[in-house]
Amino acid sequence: MSNYLRVILVVLIVAIALVVYQEAKQDVETIEEEEITIEEEEIVEEETEVPSLEAVTSDKGVTLYLSNPTREGTILSPLMITGEAPGYWFFEASFPVILTNWDGLIIAEGYATATEDWMTEELVPFTAELEFETPAYGENGFFILKRDNPSGLPENDDAVEIRVFFGAYEGY
Repeated sequence: MSNYLRVILVVLIVAIALVVYQEAKQDVETIEEEEITIEEEEIVEEETEVPSLEAVTSDKGVTLYLSNPTREGTILSPLMITGEAPGYWFFEASFPVILTNWDGLIIAEGYATATEDWMTEELVPFTAELEFETPAYGENGFFILKRDNPSGLPENDDAVEIRVFFGAYEGY
């Protein structure tokens, strides 16, 4: 009977091992399916969140991308500014932005701030907000992005100037 008991015990252990193995295999397959589903959802979300970006070129030939404002677009206060610039345009994660009237008079200025790590030469997303009063004269002005240049050296200066139109223009 001792041999009979040993055979039953071995068969029972093998059966339990197979059941545990099958359960573990099903759990792994379920986790993999969930991960694939989550990755597919993230890809779809990323595709739907991408704003259209307009390429603009600086005085020194550097390409920046803006989603707002657009070249010769109409703007209102507060002006929400979004886009991407190379990391070397930033200093301490920001660079100056300026809004002028048609005659070059500054009507608003502030700083664009990096929304991701700026210590790279790759493109870095940024945002800024400018509040301004619509000029009494002239329906257009210029939006200027300036490379931050803490050294003050002229060879490190760079800027992009974009013509914009003021909304709710009341004229003369």
